[in-house]
Amino acid sequence: MSINVIQLVQGALTESVLQQLATRIGVAPESAKRVVGLVAPALVGSLMNKAASPEGARGLFAAVMSPDTNANIVEQLPALVQGDGLQKLLGLGTRLAGAVAPAERLEALSGSVAQQTGVAASATHALTGVVGTTLLGILKHYFTQHNGNVGALPTLLGHQLPFVKPNLNDSVASALGLGSAGSFLAGVGAQMKAVSSHLEHPSAQNARVSAVNNSIDKIVVQEKASKKKWWWLAVLAALALLAALLGRGCVGEKQQTAAEPAPAPAVTASEASAVAAASAAVAAAPASEAASQPAVVPTKDATLTFSVDKAGMPALNATVGSEGEKKTLLDALTAKFGEGKFTANVTVDPETKPASWLDKLDGLLPLMALPGAEVKLAGEKIELSGTAADAKLGWLDKLKNLFGAGFTIGTFDVKQAVASAKDSFLNAFSTFKADDCAATDVAKVLNLQVINFSTGSDVPPQDAQLALAKSAELLKNCTTAGKTVKMEIGGYSDNVGRAESNVALSKKRAEAVRAYLVKHGVPAESLMAQGYGDANPVADNSTASGRFANRRIEFKGQE
Repeated sequence: MSINVIQLVQGALTESVLQQLATRIGVAPESAKRVVGLVAPALVGSLMNKAASPEGARGLFAAVMSPDTNANIVEQLPALVQGDGLQKLLGLGTRLAGAVAPAERLEALSGSVAQQTGVAASATHALTGVVGTTLLGILKHYFTQHNGNVGALPTLLGHQLPFVKPNLNDSVASALGLGSAGSFLAGVGAQMKAVSSHLEHPSAQNARVSAVNNSIDKIVVQEKASKKKWWWLAVLAALALLAALLGRGCVGEKQQTAAEPAPAPAVTASEASAVAAASAAVAAAPASEAASQPAVVPTKDATLTFSVDKAGMPALNATVGSEGEKKTLLDALTAKFGEGKFTANVTVDPETKPASWLDKLDGLLPLMALPGAEVKLAGEKIELSGTAADAKLGWLDKLKNLFGAGFTIGTFDVKQAVASAKDSFLNAFSTFKADDCAATDVAKVLNLQVINFSTGSDVPPQDAQLALAKSAELLKNCTTAGKTVKMEIGGYSDNVGRAESNVALSKKRAEAVRAYLVKHGVPAESLMAQGYGDANPVADNSTASGRFANRRIEFKGQE
């Protein structure tokens, strides 16, 4: 048995309830009804998004069944919207908001719905809280009545797809960080089905194991081990039987005369049946085992980076979740630029979520033809560099209008990146103890700093010298504690310029860092410098942030 939760939410907010509620928050009842009509499916979509991963489903189920969630809210709503009850209801909505979506996403949703309905954002936000509280209460009532467990939550939400699809638009989906409505709805059903399969107990035997261990993951591992053991036993049985038959044939051959050909060894019907059964079992076992594996739950963001050369020819790298998405991307590029007029390296990874930017390709294609443009898209984050970041060309505003409030769009800021890295390093340094002087642990801390050399320079910049001084202090403290740490200081560059020059420059930079540390008291014999040029990149060199990440000093502990 399943339910239409959107219909139940709208049914709970009867005309009399909506009229009371609208009067209290200062909007017309019809306007409040329009807000509810947009918000309810949007919040269900947000719950679907949470239930599309095992961790999200578990957290959501815990919130649904928490003491704060009112399983009787439908019956109590008429009283709650009157007098002091409304303030309590709104307060409850604030406490439960995190279970539905992050606060900033709910604010973005309220803003989007306000634009579409003309209702003030503050009133829209209040109504969103009421809808969210009612939604969670209805789910708790359902699971309480049906003794539902966490594995049933993704299944129930999956049943809401037909009711969400006609009512979820791109604007509200984007505000909630779901990307486009079409792409989200196309992929989330399969994700929730896989999560439900993973969370549910697949057999009575597994249920007994779960009662002892309460670990679904352990059950899956034990099932796999059992099937593999059975498969190998089947293989061994088949081989033993075949060997016996062949051995009997060899004995018969020895008894034949040299001129007389040996007849094929006779096989009884039972033996033939046994061989056939064992062979079929061997052949079927891997397929059965593969079929029993839980479907992959996508957890990675789809990515796209591209840079455009001086002639306007784009080079792209992308990771998407399906062959269909790959074809859509390549077909769009071919239609825009023609065969051979672009380069594209597209990887299909089943662990990747649906690409939220894929339905915006028409708006991105002109940017892919802009000479000098560099763009990086990861999930709902977009970073511009090169000519794409030129304020005069206005691409920042164009993309904000194209993608909407659900996307974070900006330009790469070197100073901000350096400052952020410095803060991370200093925080790690402040908690580091001499007892932690294992070479790998020290390297992890030292690698948090960023030494952003100026182009063509091997002089450590002023803004890196505080971090370098702290690095020297850390290494000296380990030496004082009798735990001298040996380090290789590796210099790396981006791929701009000649490879030979990059190797030479990267080594000079590594030597400059070594010299700084030795000057500040680190034993010279514990440090060695090496230059690697543009080898082993940690990011895509097609964007400014990628090249920044690749121009690095990397510490590596030496045992």
